[in-house]
Amino acid sequence: MTVLLTGFAPFGGSASNPSWQAVSLVAARREDVVAVELPCEFDASLPALRAAIEQYRPAVVVCVGQAGGRTDVTPERVAINLVDARIPDNAGAQPVDVPVVANGPAAYFTSLPVKAAVAAIHAAGLPGSVSHTAGTYVCNQVFYGLMHLLATDFPELRGGFVHVPSSPEQVPDAGPSLPVEKSAAALEAVVETVLSVREDLDVSAGTLN
Repeated sequence: MTVLLTGFAPFGGSASNPSWQAVSLVAARREDVVAVELPCEFDASLPALRAAIEQYRPAVVVCVGQAGGRTDVTPERVAINLVDARIPDNAGAQPVDVPVVANGPAAYFTSLPVKAAVAAIHAAGLPGSVSHTAGTYVCNQVFYGLMHLLATDFPELRGGFVHVPSSPEQVPDAGPSLPVEKSAAALEAVVETVLSVREDLDVSAGTLN
């Protein structure tokens, strides 16, 4: 089975984006993974995602983005039908209080086993936690847009979104960060999990539900 990993182009004045750096490392190590860089642009990101799905016909899609201020790799649980951009995207667009999909559902839950993925990240000795907010920028737009595509046009696929922290090079003041190599290792643990686990982990019981 092929897993499609996507990362984003640099944005906000940064020269790099650890999401793309990390997924590129994973794809270089694994024959069952392909990596595609998405533009950090509201108008272009979802067409690029659809094109990648149509080209590679993966079994699973994991979109990855950068979350500044976090120290954990965070599988996202829910995407909301809202764009509210704090800063312009790379094309200069800054939509405020608009839906990702007009008349779409208020939210979609991931179809990936996020708790099991976090358990696998921890087993690899890496920091991870489940997140319940993907923000309202291009990351959330892509997450929601992905889940809408899977609900409407690609119902046989599973998919979701993972945030990785900024790289140390992006925060020279020793702020929250994680080396790209560790983000890549955590993403590889996520890939292993989504290929082998269909149902998520009940943390309180220590079992799958």
